[in-house]
Amino acid sequence: MIVLTQMPLWLSGLLLVVIPTVLAMAMIFLIRRAAPLELLSGNNEVAGFKFAVVGVLCAVLLAFAVIVVWERFSETEGQVATEAGASATLYRLADGLAPPAGPAIHIAITGYLESVVGEEWPAMERGEENAGTTRTLDSLYATVLALQPANDRESAVLEAMLTQLNILTEARRARLVATVGIVPGVLWVVLFGGAVVTIGFTFFFGARSVRAQSLMTGILALLICSGLLVIVAIEYPFTGDVYVSPESIVKVLDDLKGS
Repeated sequence: MIVLTQMPLWLSGLLLVVIPTVLAMAMIFLIRRAAPLELLSGNNEVAGFKFAVVGVLCAVLLAFAVIVVWERFSETEGQVATEAGASATLYRLADGLAPPAGPAIHIAITGYLESVVGEEWPAMERGEENAGTTRTLDSLYATVLALQPANDRESAVLEAMLTQLNILTEARRARLVATVGIVPGVLWVVLFGGAVVTIGFTFFFGARSVRAQSLMTGILALLICSGLLVIVAIEYPFTGDVYVSPESIVKVLDDLKGS
């Protein structure tokens, strides 16, 4: 579904919400022309019980998928903020080291953050990992591990820096994992199939006012398709119009350059 996610949000909304809703409403008028009201209204009682079961199942699956992708989207935002915070802390801790170690770490951290914003973020939009950013992180590790503490104070600083570097690495790995979709293909089949079945069930009912029935079907289709649109829009946190921005990392980078 990454193709739909990469589309502009208005185009995805048109394909997933507007067109299906209009088609569902139009089908009511077409079916009413082909089948008389008396024939359809005879299904109301039996179809009503079955529709209740189908509707509940569709709603549960849709709500489950929305919650899963939303939680992952929120967790990804948190991981980006954690990565930015660990980078800033690591930079500040380097102030406690005597030259040339401290300035060397400053340069390595700044280079890593610049690579994340300028190279890795565009790559993540395509669902890829940037090898250049990995090399800058390796360089940062090499710079930190090459330190030779001259006293107990620098030993404590080095230990704290290794802790923050570990946090930064874990946050980056979680960020990269989030670039791929979380909803499996079989669940997409069930979600779209459930939407079609649930909306299609309304075609078996017969109301006195065909316009009222068409409107009710349209509202149902609008709600279900809107839920599908939400899932499509945020399944890939770094792709599309609704995405996790590198704003927190950019702010840290600006602060570090300013200092």
